[in-house]
Amino acid sequence: MSYAFIKRLTVIALPVGLLLAAFIALHRVPLLPAAQRELAGYAPFLALAGGLGLSLAFNRGRAFFALLLLGTFYLVARNSLAQGVSEPVPRALFLCFAPLIPVNLTLFCFMRERGIFSHAGRLRLGFLAAQIGAVFWITRFRQDYGAIPDLIARPLIPSHFLSGFALPQSALLCFLLGGTLVAIRVLKRRYPIDVALLGTLVALLITCNQIGTEFAPALFVTAAALLLTIGVLQDSHSMAFSDDLTGLPSRRALNEQVMGLGRNYVVAMLDVDHFKRFNDTYGHDVGDQVLKMVGARIAAVKGGGKPYRYGGEEFTVIFPRKGLQEATAHLEELRQAIGSYQLWIRGTDRPKEAEAGKAKRAEGPGNAKAVSVTISIGVAVSGDALRSPAEVIKAADKALYRAKQRGRNQIAS
Repeated sequence: MSYAFIKRLTVIALPVGLLLAAFIALHRVPLLPAAQRELAGYAPFLALAGGLGLSLAFNRGRAFFALLLLGTFYLVARNSLAQGVSEPVPRALFLCFAPLIPVNLTLFCFMRERGIFSHAGRLRLGFLAAQIGAVFWITRFRQDYGAIPDLIARPLIPSHFLSGFALPQSALLCFLLGGTLVAIRVLKRRYPIDVALLGTLVALLITCNQIGTEFAPALFVTAAALLLTIGVLQDSHSMAFSDDLTGLPSRRALNEQVMGLGRNYVVAMLDVDHFKRFNDTYGHDVGDQVLKMVGARIAAVKGGGKPYRYGGEEFTVIFPRKGLQEATAHLEELRQAIGSYQLWIRGTDRPKEAEAGKAKRAEGPGNAKAVSVTISIGVAVSGDALRSPAEVIKAADKALYRAKQRGRNQIAS
């Protein structure tokens, strides 16, 4: 098992931890005094209120609508399903909600973030409200619409094992398909909201299958709401401190980190040579591809260098506890790696999927055109003359200017 795959698996550590905590609490809460047990029933409302408030503050529509769905389901479970789902009204409510939950959470995962109060946000809110309204309409007039819950409850295949689940087979299938799709997306992208939605899917699968168990809805809905709340915080932090194009930490993150560097470090300022001319010649889309390529190689710099995107076509690498000679050796290796890389300009017939693109390149260059770029680097080291990080960065920037003046594609210090 590769290190990269293990690293991808670590994103599910938080959902697994919170769900395990809910399982442990499920056996501990009934042993608490009556007053504390009553508080457990209100924990979801606190978690949901916090998550909804943060979603509103950061305009995170996907999390907001998932929390609305979660809150609606908990209200139904608390008020109508607490005694089980054998009676007609609870049965109809449960059977209608069971497949809608995984379908909607999966849709939320694959929808683009459009905010809450935008036109797309209002449409999504209306779509969610229409579903909830339809469920209560079917429940109220169950004599006329009783065929719908019966159809949902109908077994897809004869199975003694599946009959042991409280969920109907159609809902189990929705949870399985939705969970698989979301899990694949999480392993590929590792976005905080996607991870939270995967944990929410699992939490509600457990809740629905233990719908008659005391405290199960309260504990697992609380866990799901906390996951979504943390996802909003992580997503907002990522937006503030990460560069969206290259994935590198942003200048804001650099400003935060330099304050704890200590006394011994090297700062390198890197700039893509003639980038404006390149953009004018090939277009901004190709320019973005170049910045992604450069960012990926800077991210792989050796020697313990910490890379940042400073702004535009300019990058910064900090080498904590390193000397000038050692840092320069690693920067020279990086300069050569970027200069020797050939970037094939995306043609109109080039597939957008990564795997298909690799297959296309294996067939040969065809009509594609290979281009390359170089970088100039300015380096400065902390010392008696340069005491503050701001002074070292400024000195590295002046060294970068000297590298440009000397003909570019070189290192100056």
